[in-house]
Amino acid sequence: MNKNRITLPILQKKKENGEKIAVLTAYDFPFAKLADEAGMDIILVGDTLGIVVQGKENTLPVTMDQMVYHTQMVSRGVKRALVLADMPFMSYQSSREDALKNAGRLIKEGGAAAVKFEGGASVVDRVEALTKYDIPVMAHIGLTPQSVHRMGGYKVQGRDSKQAQQLIKDAKQLESAGAFSIVLEGIPNALAQSITAAIRIPTIGIGAGPHCDGQVLVMHDLLGLFTQFRPKFVRRYADFTASASEAFSRYRSDVQNGKFPTEAEGYE
Repeated sequence: MNKNRITLPILQKKKENGEKIAVLTAYDFPFAKLADEAGMDIILVGDTLGIVVQGKENTLPVTMDQMVYHTQMVSRGVKRALVLADMPFMSYQSSREDALKNAGRLIKEGGAAAVKFEGGASVVDRVEALTKYDIPVMAHIGLTPQSVHRMGGYKVQGRDSKQAQQLIKDAKQLESAGAFSIVLEGIPNALAQSITAAIRIPTIGIGAGPHCDGQVLVMHDLLGLFTQFRPKFVRRYADFTASASEAFSRYRSDVQNGKFPTEAEGYE
C-alpha cells in the first residue's frame, strides 16, 4: 500500500488537530486522477452520477452494477486519497445481509476503501453489521437524497427543535455503531456545529455551513459542468461548460472551413 495513502486514522487525526478534510466526487479515471493529484483527502464515487452523469431526475435509479463500474474507474486513477463509494437506493435498506453483500462488492470488485449510505437510527444495525466485518462506513444524515419523495423535495432538515434533537441523537448512535465519519447535508449551520462538537468522529458538510470537520462538493457543480440548477451552497471554481462549448464550436468551424486537419497534422 502507498505509504502516503489517506487512511481512517489519518482522517480521525485531522479532526483532533482541527485540520479540515477536503472531499470531492468523481465518477471516472481522468477526473479521479486530477482530483487525487490536487490533494483531495477523500474521493467519493457518489450516486449523484445518476443526475450529473446519466441525466436522470434523482439518484434513485442508480444500480449496484453501475456503482461498481464507476468505482472501478475511479480506483484506477487514485494513488493517495481514500476512495469512498455510495451504496445506491435499495442496496442496503432491505436487510443487513444485502447491505453486507453489496458493500463487499464495492470493496472487492470496485476497489473502494469504504462505503457511504444514508439514514439515521433506521440504519444503525447496518453500520454495526458492516463494521463487524471491517468494512468502513461513512454515515449520511440530514437531507438524504434517497428520501426525496418522503421529504417532498430537497429541503433543509432540522430547523425545528424536535427534528434537530433527533439528528443529534442519530449522529451519536451512528458513531456508537462504528461509523468513521458522518455527512451532514442540508441542515442549519448552528445544528451542524452542535453535531460536530457532540461526536468524536469527523463530520463532512454539504450545505451545512463552515463548522464541519470537512466539506464535500459534487465535481460537476464545482467545475460548472452541471447547469440545470445550482444549490445555495455550491461555489463554482470554474466554468467548464463555457470553455467546452467554445472549444466544440471552434472545432466544428475549423472542420467545416477546411482548417482542420492541416497537412502537418497528418502522416506521410
